Amino acid sequence: MKQSDASPVKILAFEFSSPQRSVAVVDEAQNEKRRASAEVLEIGDRGTRGIGMIDVALQQAQVEREQIELIAVGLGPGSYNGIRLSIAMAQGWQLASGEPGIKVLGISSAECIVAEASREGMEGQVTIIIHAQRGEFYASKYELASRNWRELEPLLLLSMEDVRKRETAGEHLIGPEVPKWFGRGSLVFPRAATLGRLALSKSNFISAEKMEPIYLRVPQFVKAPPARNL
Repeated sequence: MKQSDASPVKILAFEFSSPQRSVAVVDEAQNEKRRASAEVLEIGDRGTRGIGMIDVALQQAQVEREQIELIAVGLGPGSYNGIRLSIAMAQGWQLASGEPGIKVLGISSAECIVAEASREGMEGQVTIIIHAQRGEFYASKYELASRNWRELEPLLLLSMEDVRKRETAGEHLIGPEVPKWFGRGSLVFPRAATLGRLALSKSNFISAEKMEPIYLRVPQFVKAPPARNL
């Protein structure tokens, strides 16, 4: 898709929804070839160095903070803490940028996964599987063809048994931790560089303070019992 003159040129993208966390600076060359100027990856159980990863990505891309025109955030589903950290960083950046403020948008990490699968050359039907804790998984089905895709089934929650039935039926499962539970699945991470490329063709900007993780469960709160009078 051709970008208008008003479209953002330099994008900072955060993708912390999976065990592979990433920050990328993405821009668009004059010939409209979308590319990542820099991408920093972190994997493992250690605490995410969000600010440090941003600094390294900016240094590698030789881009100053003031040159960033848009921040793209992977909204999950996935790691609730990681997604919340991404949102908090976008909120802080937008607040510090002053008026009119830097543009911000949120993108589904499931869409980022299917875009990454397309970039890697996958074709045909794929089912994105993301661990949802409590013995459940987020699932969404797509059709991939010629570097493009369309959604066949919207995001929903499935039990492990339901996912195994899909695997047995021949569905191609992909996702950031799929081989951990489903041996015939393919490992595909949502990456910040891919997220940034997606952002180049979007304009659904939002105030960062209104961003929320994609989370299909209704939050459950336990009401504390009334205080006892002694």
